[in-house]
Amino acid sequence: MASRKSSRGAGGSPSPGSKRESKHGGGKNGKKEGLSGSSFFTWFMVIALLGVWTSVAVVWFELVDYEEVLAKAKDFRYNLSEVLQGKLGIYDADGDGDFDVEDAKVLLGLKERSVPAQPPSPDSEETIQPAEKSYVESEHKNADIELEEEIQSVLHEALHSQPGEKHEDVDESINDHWQAKEEIHGETFEAPTADDLLRELENEMPEAYETPDSVQKDADFLADDLGAVESEPYEAPVSYEYDMDVEKTVTDPEAPDDRVHGDYNEDHVESKHTEDVVATEPEESEMPAQAEDYSNDDLVGKSEKETEQDKTEKAKKKKKPKLLNKFDKTIKAELDAAEKLRKKGKVEEALRAFEALVNQYPQSPRARYGKAQSEDDLAEKMRSNEMLQKAINTYDEVVSLPNVPSDLIKLSLKREADRQQFLGRMRGSLVTLQKLVQLFPGDTSFKNDLGVGYLLIGDNSNAKRVYEEVLSLAPNDGFAKVHYGFILKAENKIAESIPYLKEGLESGDPGTDDGRFYFHLGDALQRMGDKEAYRWYELGYQRGHFASVWQRSLYNVKGLKAQPWWTARETGYTELVKSLEKNWKLIRDEGLAVMDKKRSLFLPEDENLREKGDWSQFTLWQQGRKNENACKSVPKTCALLERFPEATGCRRGQIKYSIMHPGTHVWPHTGPTNCRLRMHLGLVIPKEGCRIRCAQENRTWEEGKVLIFDDSFEHEVWQDAGSYRLIFIVDVWHPELSAQQRRTLPAI
Repeated sequence: MASRKSSRGAGGSPSPGSKRESKHGGGKNGKKEGLSGSSFFTWFMVIALLGVWTSVAVVWFELVDYEEVLAKAKDFRYNLSEVLQGKLGIYDADGDGDFDVEDAKVLLGLKERSVPAQPPSPDSEETIQPAEKSYVESEHKNADIELEEEIQSVLHEALHSQPGEKHEDVDESINDHWQAKEEIHGETFEAPTADDLLRELENEMPEAYETPDSVQKDADFLADDLGAVESEPYEAPVSYEYDMDVEKTVTDPEAPDDRVHGDYNEDHVESKHTEDVVATEPEESEMPAQAEDYSNDDLVGKSEKETEQDKTEKAKKKKKPKLLNKFDKTIKAELDAAEKLRKKGKVEEALRAFEALVNQYPQSPRARYGKAQSEDDLAEKMRSNEMLQKAINTYDEVVSLPNVPSDLIKLSLKREADRQQFLGRMRGSLVTLQKLVQLFPGDTSFKNDLGVGYLLIGDNSNAKRVYEEVLSLAPNDGFAKVHYGFILKAENKIAESIPYLKEGLESGDPGTDDGRFYFHLGDALQRMGDKEAYRWYELGYQRGHFASVWQRSLYNVKGLKAQPWWTARETGYTELVKSLEKNWKLIRDEGLAVMDKKRSLFLPEDENLREKGDWSQFTLWQQGRKNENACKSVPKTCALLERFPEATGCRRGQIKYSIMHPGTHVWPHTGPTNCRLRMHLGLVIPKEGCRIRCAQENRTWEEGKVLIFDDSFEHEVWQDAGSYRLIFIVDVWHPELSAQQRRTLPAI
């Protein structure tokens, strides 16, 4: 039995194991005729790992320059787009100078060909010479042949590409040269309406003609260390402000510094300019908090009807600008090539290219405008006033040429006025703005700009006249309303100013959402005893214009510790406080001696901060500058202070005596900046009747003692005693400001 089993197992039917072996390719000799499953998997893993490590090696050892490949691909795409755009330009169906989606719809039968309502007269367009006409016709025929097979694919791409897909990225770092300064609310002021038009025109420009953010280049050369520029330093203009009789400008060494922000300062002439320049790390820069969208707020916002009207108006404004006349369309490819250089930041090459075009085609407005833009960019790069003046002259030349498209006239004159203001040539800028108004009398945005121009030279009466004219043409113009209200408040017409400021802010129009309008509206309401003031302060805070409802300074450095009242220990200036308190009688006696002189050196407060009463001041240091003549009258006091640079070097403060007589009330107000703290040393203090409120806490002075508060918070003073109150005021840098910031922050 046993042998029988064995023989069957050896020579009988195959076992399950042998079946499996045969199935996988086993032979009679016991050897495999193919790969087993495990071997196949092993080889697969080996090959996969080799691929991975090869890829790693390529990247690690930089065997392929991917950036160059991508750049070439991008450049190829741009060039292809540019070539096709030039070839398809003859299929322009809407007269805008290029081939776009709207033209494609016409060619595909999806839209009827538009016919201009008012065809230009033969005199208004530049005639094409017979040779040029023949060239254009032949080019048209050749393009028909060349593009007959391409048109459908190109149309498909044009209709399905994403917005901006074929636009080459513009290097926005060009603008950074002008943005080293901080944007400080209140120190910057938009001329928004006309500038918004400018932005829209620039943004809607065809690809080859999109101006980089040069329109937003401001007077930011203050931000740089001009001493480091040896060749031709850009001469930074001073802060241009208008005197509203609310307070003196910040450059007046005798001006009391408890400010109601009444200066109309547009260092910016298009975007936001500021004086406060800190060439330091970002955290040291003065930047306002980001404004949030409160367009649906009960206080600010329009009715649905007004909103619909705005949408209609915006749709009209979005209309593509016409920057090419008939002749410029024939040289569009050459213009594109020069503009491409400028967009890539190759300013010198772009300038040479545009100069060559101007020499070849002296009647081309677009070529000359490109030359002006290139000179503008080069002026920025070189920090050269001379080059900027060339740009200004070239912008002006554009307008003098024949057959210039109106949109190009607007861009040229607006930029010319902007650059003139940058150089401090306010009168010349006014002439340019007046020319704009004369050429486009129906455009209220240019009138609004003209009003700003008058304000910048302190001509409030003409500014007022301009805004009255705007409001007669456009009664709901919010920009005109806030400025008109601003002027009325400067004239101390408090009650009259309120509805204009309020309605202007409620309009939500461009240029109205500015901290100073919230500031002045709240201030006007406070003076009328209306508690609604704090609703507007709250809204200004929510929109990022104020650090808080109580702290409403407009020239701020972010991140500084903020509290109304301080102790000497908290400031770190204990030695200064001790010295003041130890020598208070010396300081008092010298001040009294000055008061006793027949020719008093105490000057009345003239910033419209008083509701009533008599308040005068005698200044020793202003904006970090010593008043030598004043110090001759109080030599010991000045010698004492020389030891404390945190006070004498505080270019955002003052050192002064302050005398207030009985019956005086100082309106609630805030100082201009959070960069300083204010010390009050009591010298002659009546026993009762004098007090000061900062934020929500009242305090009183003591003779020989120092009070320290942050005057960027709202504060108010009452003098109801029977005799005068004399104090000594010492402003010091905020202790958290770095040494670099103290050196570079501009004076206030």
